[in-house]
Amino acid sequence: MSRFLTVGAAQMGPIQRSHTRRDVVERLIAHLREAKRMGCELVVFPELTLTTFFPRWWMTDQAEIDAFFEQEMPSNETAPLFTEAKRLSMGFCLGYAELANENGGTRRFNTSILVERDGRIVGKYRKVHLPGHAEHEPERPFQHLEKRYFEVGNLGFPVFKAFGGNMGMCICNDRRWPETYRVMGLQNVEMVLLGYNTPLHNAPSPDHDEHSWFHNQLSMQAGAYQNGTWVVGVAKGGNEEGVPSLADSMIVAPSGKVVARAGGEGDELIVHRCDLDAGQSYKRTTFNFAMHRQPDQYRLIVERTGAMDP
Repeated sequence: MSRFLTVGAAQMGPIQRSHTRRDVVERLIAHLREAKRMGCELVVFPELTLTTFFPRWWMTDQAEIDAFFEQEMPSNETAPLFTEAKRLSMGFCLGYAELANENGGTRRFNTSILVERDGRIVGKYRKVHLPGHAEHEPERPFQHLEKRYFEVGNLGFPVFKAFGGNMGMCICNDRRWPETYRVMGLQNVEMVLLGYNTPLHNAPSPDHDEHSWFHNQLSMQAGAYQNGTWVVGVAKGGNEEGVPSLADSMIVAPSGKVVARAGGEGDELIVHRCDLDAGQSYKRTTFNFAMHRQPDQYRLIVERTGAMDP
């Protein structure tokens, strides 16, 4: 018997620096209510949903930087989102900048959480593949300072039992790396929840700009197909603080087929009824890891040639 989960990908239009957390949360709640009307059980929001994409600016005042981070979740500002989701019996995945106190120190991560329909936080992921640079590069039209403002995630790529299936999360640049999906695939992931903020201009490699849409779709389709999993990719798009960003949110089936896709750059909800068992035929046949995958041979190649990272 198939297990169905109706998912909403809640694309966000631009969030400007002048917008408050309250402004943003009101938009998120509007998404939740529309999703409820459309029969959704889970809504996925983008990376760094609660603020503008602040790594585009060089900042040296730590207090100014930390104003973009959340010290607790839920916070006073985000509590209405949790309350409304629980009232609607809906779950959500939310990306935000996390300020954590761990091992006697303050740490900063680009984070996503998974919240079940009863309001419990049942999963947390911290972004591993941080793009961009750490030092000021004034020749760029805008900065991309994730390496300055965030630490590399320290939770790995966990998979969580939630929403009747095996749920995983990743964030933005993670989607471009096959090991992101494979580590979760080895844990029998059935749905990957993925938020992103992607500028349309790549300053170090402007020749890539014309391929932005293709690369975005390609990475998610490949990850879905090669691991027999759903991928729900959700963007914050449009012209934000003068920086045009890719929208193109989509839901990809385990076959690699795009089954739902945003049509614009603003706030938009796309919905699909996902069969969590749809990936089983791929996991049992073409991508039966136990039968066909040869990890020992990969290690042997590394030892003999150094051709790949161990």
